[in-house]
Amino acid sequence: MQAPVEASPTAALRAVRIQAPLVDSVSCYCRVDSGLKTVVGAKKFVPGAKICIQPDIQPNGPKPRNPRRDRSRTQAPLLPGLPDDLAISCLIRVPRVDHQNLRLVCRRWNRLLTGNYFYSLRKRLGMAEEWVYIIKRDREGKISWHAFDPIYQLWQPLPPVPVEYSEALGFGCAVLSGCYLYLFGGKDPLRGSMRRVVFYNARTNKWHRAPDMLRKRHFSGSCVINNCLYVAGGECEGIHRTLRSAEVYDPNKNRWNFVGEMADGMVPLIGVVYDGKWLLKGLDSHRHVVSEAYEPSTNSWSTVSDGMVNGWRNPSISLNGRLYSSDCRDGCKLRVYEDSTDSWSRFMDSKLHLGSSRSLEAAGFVSLNGKLAVIRNNMSISLVDVLNSGESVETNSAHLWEMISGKGQLKSFVSSLWSSIAGRNGLKSHIVHCQVLQV
Repeated sequence: MQAPVEASPTAALRAVRIQAPLVDSVSCYCRVDSGLKTVVGAKKFVPGAKICIQPDIQPNGPKPRNPRRDRSRTQAPLLPGLPDDLAISCLIRVPRVDHQNLRLVCRRWNRLLTGNYFYSLRKRLGMAEEWVYIIKRDREGKISWHAFDPIYQLWQPLPPVPVEYSEALGFGCAVLSGCYLYLFGGKDPLRGSMRRVVFYNARTNKWHRAPDMLRKRHFSGSCVINNCLYVAGGECEGIHRTLRSAEVYDPNKNRWNFVGEMADGMVPLIGVVYDGKWLLKGLDSHRHVVSEAYEPSTNSWSTVSDGMVNGWRNPSISLNGRLYSSDCRDGCKLRVYEDSTDSWSRFMDSKLHLGSSRSLEAAGFVSLNGKLAVIRNNMSISLVDVLNSGESVETNSAHLWEMISGKGQLKSFVSSLWSSIAGRNGLKSHIVHCQVLQV
């Protein structure tokens, strides 16, 4: 019987080579078998092989790293030697007057100080600062505006107003969310009444565009209730009657909607939100004094009591549940409305009256750090502590008044004196709007 012939080492090696896979661990899956249509199938056929790197096949392996995340791991900290959370805790304590300079340090600081997180954190921790913003019109009709820092008592530069409002008449002004100042409507000297709306972001120090109003109007009334902007009345170019329509802007929905119309069209002269209602007093198409009150919960207008209308003068403000009005031209004497008697009574007198000149005339009342601020055409600002005044302090109230800005006061007094002597009582410039923004 013939003994079996042993296979030679060469033949055995050849057999092993024939049974080995055609693709090694660094090859592409697509070389394994033309019948395999997916990378997963190829991976099952050749276990342990690496992921295919062909551009036309989407691997099922780990995703590449995010280059932005990798860059954030290697970028320099906000403050050397401190984690970013501690660095932010330091930066939010820097006074607002220095924020513009902080943005110039580096890109990371600029991104931080132009974002909502930084200023929301300042507000939540009670570090937000209130500045007074004043919009003025000069003798030539040009619009300019200025910001006042009450802490350092300095006037700060601001970017110019949009060109469409550089000479506009009768435009409205309001503040939403504490840091966005809106300008709306108005009458352009060339194009007439406008529907345009723009807003200024105090956090970024820039102007932006907002959706236009539904109706062209100028010299309209406006207020803010529940962070929604209400606009009513006014006039429209080409229409010889006052408007009755009213509309509201919701910043969350970023659109305008009509609300209930007033009973009588009017050009509002005074407006304030008091006791949950928007009170308006103005002139109708026949130049008769009319007044109405709007209640958002019912979307309806009603009449205002005669006692309130008769003694209601401009400027006025609703502060801490009470309605205050000026009792003299320079705003150094205040009146308060009493609901129980439906009448106005004398409230406070600074005993330091400035005069009756138009340059010293009180242009507006605003709430500043819990106090009533009286802003005059000569850019002087007085603070009145009405909270600590009691019910009525007709006497011994001078210590509750504080002058925090006297810019141009002496100059305006001398100018007014010479103008009176010369018979020229024209005002060189006057304040159109004044608001407070918190950042």
